[in-house]
Amino acid sequence: MFKQLEDINSRPEPFEFYTAADLWNDDHTSQQMLAYHLNTDIDVSSRRGALIDQSVEWIESHFSVGTDTRIADFGCGPGLYASRLAKLGASVTGIDFSAQSIEHARDEAEQSGLSIEYINQNYLDFETEDRFDIILMIMCDFCALSPSQRMALLTKFHSILSPDGSVLLDVYSLNAFKQREEAASYGENLLNSFWSAEKYYGFLSSFKYEEVKVVLDKYTIVEAERTRTVYNWLQYFSSESLQSEFEKAGFAQHAFYSDVAGTPFDESGSEFAIVGKK
Repeated sequence: MFKQLEDINSRPEPFEFYTAADLWNDDHTSQQMLAYHLNTDIDVSSRRGALIDQSVEWIESHFSVGTDTRIADFGCGPGLYASRLAKLGASVTGIDFSAQSIEHARDEAEQSGLSIEYINQNYLDFETEDRFDIILMIMCDFCALSPSQRMALLTKFHSILSPDGSVLLDVYSLNAFKQREEAASYGENLLNSFWSAEKYYGFLSSFKYEEVKVVLDKYTIVEAERTRTVYNWLQYFSSESLQSEFEKAGFAQHAFYSDVAGTPFDESGSEFAIVGKK
C-alpha cells in the first residue's frame, strides 16, 4: 500500500505522459464531458451560451465571415461554434477526439439542415489537402499540449491556412498560474462520479512546475477491476511566450485580446486570446 501511495503522489517530468485518449475515448467520461458542453449556464468544457454567441458575433465581424469563408474548428466538441458559423454561410470543418460529441454534432447539423463536415479524430493526427481562412481552437485546448505537440500543431495550422488566413485560440495566463497551488485530495467517487458509473476511489495530486509555468492535475482512479491514471497538463503563457511560439511556426502578425469575443487585451486577466496571421 505504501508503494502505491508513493506512485500516486509521484511527480513526473513535465508532459512526460499523454493520456488524452483515456478521457475522450472512455464512454462514461466522454458522456460526462458532453453533458458539460451542453450546459449553457457553466464554463466547463465549453463557454456559457451567451459568451459563445458574443464570440461568434465578433468572429463574424472581425474576420468578415460569409458564404466563401472556410473555417476549421479544432476541438469542436458538439459543434457549438461550428453550427453557429455554418448558419452564417461559412463552410465549416470540425475535428474532435470524442465520438460522442461528434455524433451529437452530426445529429444537430442534420436536424438543422446544416452542411458541416465533422471528423472524429485526435486533431494532432488530422491531415487534409483543404485550405482554410480561419482556424479556431477555443477553450484553452492549446494549453493541454506539450511544447513539441504545440509546435507541430502550429506548423500544421500554418500549412493548411490560405495565404491570408488566421488562427484564433485562447490560453491561460501567468496570472492564472500564480493562483494555482500544489495540493493532494482523495474521495469516494471523486468529482461526483465523473470518472466511472461504478464505485471508485479517486486521488488528485496537483503539481506546479515553476520554471516552465506548467501545472499537472494527476488523477488516479481505483476501481474494483482496474486502476488508471489520467494526466491533465496545463501550460500557462505570457503574451511574449505565446507570440514566440507563433513566430517560430512562421506566423508573421499577431494581435492579443482578453478573450475570443474580442474584448481588449488586459494583462491582469486569467486568460487571453491571440489572432495569428500567416
